[in-house]
Amino acid sequence: MLTVDGVDLYYGDAQALEGVTLEVPAGEIVAIVGANGAGKSSLIRTIAGLERARAGRVVFKGREITRMPSHAICDLGIGQVAEGRQVFPSLTVEENLQMGALLPRARAGARDAMAQVYSMFPKLAERRDQLAGTLSGGEQQMLAIGRCLMGQPELIMFDEPSLGLAPTVVQEVLHTIRALNRKGMTVLLVEQNVAVSLRISQHAYVLENGRVVMSGPGESLLRDDRVRQAYLGL
Repeated sequence: MLTVDGVDLYYGDAQALEGVTLEVPAGEIVAIVGANGAGKSSLIRTIAGLERARAGRVVFKGREITRMPSHAICDLGIGQVAEGRQVFPSLTVEENLQMGALLPRARAGARDAMAQVYSMFPKLAERRDQLAGTLSGGEQQMLAIGRCLMGQPELIMFDEPSLGLAPTVVQEVLHTIRALNRKGMTVLLVEQNVAVSLRISQHAYVLENGRVVMSGPGESLLRDDRVRQAYLGL
């Protein structure tokens, strides 16, 4: 579904990504793991069209999207749940969800999508008239996921979805990601919890200093001594 081929990204003279190549097959969870500053969020932002690659290309469902604006990439079916949730705090829960359905691809099905989001997240239905800024961190993360689903994506990119959340809430978020995948959603997951990321992903890539240094099935990387020593402290 998604191919990243030889992508270089620079911030000024500082190189953030170097020759990054990876594939995300339809219907799978693919994890990107690595230390802070490895380039994981930069990769997500480049795929989303928020950063412009200096070299290489990004292809979604056979169509090159490397130079497309971010709103056009969203409308093709790539959704993003950004790091830090990024809800609109002064809007209600329902208004936040409505914002997610402004994409041309999503407008006709907005009512059905809203019903599905409320069915998946009953707490959001209970708080539909509450300002998003007054929700707990976990509720805001559910709202961010719901808003993304309102755009009817075919691939969702999660950028550090567990960041700043309590352990019990983290489990809820990861359960939601697995449930979406079981329903057919393709997922690209950037997550600080390396062990969990590898455990739930069919395939994973390890980024170090902006380069892919390892890749393979998630469970295989979880058993790899280099990964265990570098990221799991084992």
